[in-house]
Amino acid sequence: MLQKLRVRFVIRWKKGHFFFNEKGEKKKLWQIGLHKKYLSHKEIRDSHTGEKMPCDVWWAPIWHEQYEYQLYLVKVRVNKKVWYLVTNERIRTAEQAWEIVFAYRRRWQIELVFRYGKSELAMESPRLYAMENRLKLLGIVTLVYAFLLHLLTPIHGDLVEMILHLKCKRTGKRCKKAIAPLYRLRWAISRLWDDYRPSLGYLLAPNIQTLQSLSDKRC
Repeated sequence: MLQKLRVRFVIRWKKGHFFFNEKGEKKKLWQIGLHKKYLSHKEIRDSHTGEKMPCDVWWAPIWHEQYEYQLYLVKVRVNKKVWYLVTNERIRTAEQAWEIVFAYRRRWQIELVFRYGKSELAMESPRLYAMENRLKLLGIVTLVYAFLLHLLTPIHGDLVEMILHLKCKRTGKRCKKAIAPLYRLRWAISRLWDDYRPSLGYLLAPNIQTLQSLSDKRC
């Protein structure tokens, strides 16, 4: 299905599944590349602790009996664990292999975005069955999310600090060193607007139809 849609993919495959290696031999995924010397080495930073840790990669072309196109295996050894990444991206150099590794490591950030959308932006149960209504809601949520991310740019650093100090002040060391306090920012703005609800009339000029309807009611 991914190939039919022409989607680039990186999948962490189960090591017990069978593939064909370069010689056409059918082996389990963990057996392909066994006892092979890793081709490239780097130190990567742990996203949770910030510490650097050694990482080694090895890659080779592989095939699957139910998939007619070329696949590539990227074997990654990091933090005493081994990943078997299968991709349809062509890999010829070490730089291309590392791109696959870092693309897979970004998966957790994507999961965090999904969790934020469900928990903070009420996307877990929209209760809208018409596709048009769902798309409208998704557009509104996307606009709100983009607005929050825009506020986290360095140019608005003083404004964000003031909002957090007013409505979501925290004295803990972890909160003070947070690079992107997205959860606290949404909560602080929500509480600020509850106390001082903004009037759209001060932000946006009313259109002609609104003025006409108001004038008709007054008459």
